[in-house]
Amino acid sequence: MESLILFGLVVYLAIAALTSTVSAPAALVGEMIFGLLGSVGLFVCANEFAKASARGRAPAVLANLIACGVAYFMITGKLLAVGIPLALLAAVTFFSALFGYRE
Repeated sequence: MESLILFGLVVYLAIAALTSTVSAPAALVGEMIFGLLGSVGLFVCANEFAKASARGRAPAVLANLIACGVAYFMITGKLLAVGIPLALLAAVTFFSALFGYRE
């Protein structure tokens, strides 16, 4: 789910760049590359969870800790409509990755 959301954000950034003026194109391209890499990484983690393998566990925990930090800054920046759902999704996925797998 997170992988698809992140990929959707990258697509949104690409469409927004085509329909509006970009003041910092290098920063936008960097964010899009970072978003694509993150989306692929989360997809690989999800596939490892589907195989009942623990290899995707640590990257998923780290990615969701980062997402919790991003959500915090969104919430403090008064972007509640995005920050609160991100915080909830990151928290649920974090605890699922941390405690949801047994060997």
